[in-house]
Amino acid sequence: MTLFILLKRNLIWVPSSFSKLFLMIVVLPLATTSNLNAFPEENAKTVAALDTKYQAAVKANDAATMDQILADDFVLVTGRGSVFSKAHLIDSARKKEVTYEHQDEEPGSQKVRIWGDTAVVTALLWIKSVQGGKPADYKLWFSDTYVRTPTGWRYVFGQASLPLPQAESK
Repeated sequence: MTLFILLKRNLIWVPSSFSKLFLMIVVLPLATTSNLNAFPEENAKTVAALDTKYQAAVKANDAATMDQILADDFVLVTGRGSVFSKAHLIDSARKKEVTYEHQDEEPGSQKVRIWGDTAVVTALLWIKSVQGGKPADYKLWFSDTYVRTPTGWRYVFGQASLPLPQAESK
């Protein structure tokens, strides 16, 4: 039951215990989560574009753009079990340890899934590069995890498959 008090011509609402409980259980969670799930298609497009921008930055050894997109505690785990930090990737880009002819997602393979403030991008990536004088040309699947922060989406975790056999990668 709600209680109203008349105080100097102003009507003040004093919620009962039931009203407070209803507000806490039903209304507040709806109000706080509605913004998280607002415009999921827009969020998916934003993250898709950011991931494509990241792949282009890697291809160009653009350490500054990579630095803006990667979270400070970023980790990449490869299909062979190697683990790389943000600092390692940025340093490698600055030194241009790898030169890329291709570092591109295969058209139509990118899929973005959004869960609140977390997004996962999966895609088939074609890599054609030279590292330490050794050429490489292969495709692999990757999953990139992004988290929405107060300053925007940040790439926090990446995992790449082993290179696909040539017959499967075409």
